Amino acid sequence: MSHVPPALFVALTELVPELYVHCAEPWCVIGSAGARMLGAEVDVADVDVLVSRADAATLIARWADRSDTIHAPADGDRFRSHFARFRFPGMPVEVMGGLELHDDAGWQPVSPGKLVLVGLQGLAVPVPALDEQIRIFESFGRDKDRVRAAALRALRQPASVLPIVSSS
Repeated sequence: MSHVPPALFVALTELVPELYVHCAEPWCVIGSAGARMLGAEVDVADVDVLVSRADAATLIARWADRSDTIHAPADGDRFRSHFARFRFPGMPVEVMGGLELHDDAGWQPVSPGKLVLVGLQGLAVPVPALDEQIRIFESFGRDKDRVRAAALRALRQPASVLPIVSSS
């Protein structure tokens, strides 16, 4: 894995245990933090966490004293969720409960697909698998998401150019 920036490390080491304790349903880290956890060389300004709507409500109540009520999420015409932004050591955390993306077919749930666990200082951080993250970023369609998808594609192992033969 590429080097995890100190601010991301600090945020995740406080955040991840809280999510394991307070989320009743599966959750994962998406966005630039998720891409960085797989080794993509991308800048990370915050930690995006995909949770269920019920778990978002739980976290919003639990972390009320950390709430950033001034921040408004961008692209409200393309994304909707039970959203909240919180102040954590290191960097902000954005919780998206039941995230949906508006496309030609209307509002569609954003599914993380297959998850993998990335180890960080004894913590298992769930993130979408490489191809799932690429799919998610491409579906978002913004310039910054295309850059992140390209950084993830660069991590794919090249196909072997040598034929594999058996000597049996």
